[in-house]
Amino acid sequence: MSDVVLETKDLVKHFPITRGIVFQKKIGAVRAVDGVTLQLHRGETLGVVGESGCGKSTLAKLLVGLEKPTSGSIVVRGTDIARLKGNEMRRARRHIQMVLQDPYTSLNPRMTVGDIIGEPYEIHPEVAPRGERRRRVQELLDLVGLNPDHINRYPHQFSGGQRQRIGIARALALRPEIIVCDEPVSALDVSIQAQVMNLLENLQNELGLSYIFIAHDLSVVRHISDRVAVMYLGKVVEIGDDTQIYEKPTHPYTQALLSAVPVPDPTLRGQRDEIVLEGDVPSPANPPSGCRFRTRCWKAQEICAEKEPLLVERERSAHPSACHFAEVRDVVHAVE
Repeated sequence: MSDVVLETKDLVKHFPITRGIVFQKKIGAVRAVDGVTLQLHRGETLGVVGESGCGKSTLAKLLVGLEKPTSGSIVVRGTDIARLKGNEMRRARRHIQMVLQDPYTSLNPRMTVGDIIGEPYEIHPEVAPRGERRRRVQELLDLVGLNPDHINRYPHQFSGGQRQRIGIARALALRPEIIVCDEPVSALDVSIQAQVMNLLENLQNELGLSYIFIAHDLSVVRHISDRVAVMYLGKVVEIGDDTQIYEKPTHPYTQALLSAVPVPDPTLRGQRDEIVLEGDVPSPANPPSGCRFRTRCWKAQEICAEKEPLLVERERSAHPSACHFAEVRDVVHAVE
């Protein structure tokens, strides 16, 4: 797992805040993603977690080219796709596709399943000649566990889990190496979530895919991910493998996230110190100086306001953590 298939360096996306209708004046910017550096290896699943508004979905859109970065680079197979335009960008998108969050709104209700899954072939005709497209669509339906004979049905004739399988089949149509999954199971029932997760794992083993997997559910992320990146207010504050993040967290924000997970074992519920964060999440348009988590952190000291901590390995941390006072905190295992 040494081959890097995707790498971001100092990736930034700021959305301007303007005033006025005819003569617009920029008065600020929302710092949705503010200096994210990540690596994804071949065959690996990198989980991305964090509370709502931390920049996870904006990061996903940047990776697939739905948003242009303010600065930084996104290198896919040795090419910086952040600098590509037109036909060059279209060709690059063959290698990185996306599974969207809501299977009810991500499929066109006026198109048949065959047209939805086959639409990528209209944009990239070199991938499948017109005479082979129906066969390939049926093969994709079979690959994701659906009946190939349902190719002429419409999305409303399928359940939520089946619709998400259709979305996965569409993402696989161009045979990409990388798939960005933006909360692909959050809108599904728990039993259906397990089926879709197992499908994604089987496809990864069979096709050699690499995933960026975004989710709120920490147990889902641990189940599928090889490494986990924790985001807070546009930045990655801690990154490591599942054991490091879930059993030996060093950043106070990661520790607070794990503390909020309910403990399923009743005998352990009184053995864990719950961390209750005080105050509101700062505005991404006006983040705090220094460490962005300091306004809610119980460890905050003067240096936290003066100097922004870098995402590096520290004396008391065996994996990168963006905290001046990073240290391992034992947790009762609520996430298995």
